[in-house]
Parts: sequence; structure tokens; C-alpha cells
Amino acid sequence: MKTAILGLLLATLATPVLASGSHAGGHGEMAVGEPGDKSKVSQTIRVSMKETPDGKMIFTPNDFKVRKGQTIRFTIKNEGELDHEFVLDQEDKVMEHKAVMEKFPGMEHDDPNAIRLKPGTSGDIVWKFTNDGVFKIACLVPGHYDAGMHGDVTVAKK
Repeated sequence: MKTAILGLLLATLATPVLASGSHAGGHGEMAVGEPGDKSKVSQTIRVSMKETPDGKMIFTPNDFKVRKGQTIRFTIKNEGELDHEFVLDQEDKVMEHKAVMEKFPGMEHDDPNAIRLKPGTSGDIVWKFTNDGVFKIACLVPGHYDAGMHGDVTVAKK
């Protein structure tokens, strides 16, 4: 049983690495895009993550509009009292990741499209949006998505 769980965990952790498009040439990026070049950032979007007194968990803002081809710096601050994540991906990938996180709540990752922050800390994600469409941001710490911590990124054609 332990071997099966370990195998599942390793397979799950390997999937984001394979999908991240880390090989040379820039092809193989994720549907939501690829890690951006800091020198090509055209806009910075500041995002806060926190809990509210009524038990909700929120991103502020939680709805973004960007252009295809644009490189964005998300400057993210955890203003809450709990650890939070900012994960940027396709909705189906977010939901798959959410299910895995519910089974393995202590899982940590090092993906270019995600950041986990302790209370009072900040970090950046620099991202180039290579495809148009609607993508998700989400906190996948168990229970946080269901408490409202998610939103949309709409990428418009140039």
C-alpha cells in the first residue's frame, strides 16, 4: 500500500514538471502560457490573499484581463493568518491539482506557475500568456478553494 501511494505521489509531482516546458526552445509550454522574462514585463498586478471575518478566503483582485503575448508580474502578498497559494493554470488542471492536494495536504511544489506564501510574506510570478482564453487562479491548500479563494484570468487576443 505504501508503495502504491508513493508511486502515485511521484507521478503526480512529475506531471507539472513535464508540463512546465522547461526544455530549450520555448515549445511545450502550458496552455496558460510559460514563465516570463523579467526584462519583458509590461504590467505588474498586485494581488493580496487573506481570510475574511465571515470565514471566506479571497484574492483581491480575483479577476484579471490581459492580452495574449503579454508578460505580467504578479506581485502577491499573503495578508492573512494562514499559508496560502497562488496557482495559475487551466481550470481542469487546477481541479486535478486540488484533488491531489486534498489527498496529500502537506505536498510542496516548485512550479513556475505557483507560489505558496506564509502569513505576512510576498513573492512574484512572472508569466507570459501565450494563448487566449479564460484561465484560473486558485489557492489549493485544502478547503481554501471551497471557501472562495479562486478567480479568473481572461486572456484576450492581441
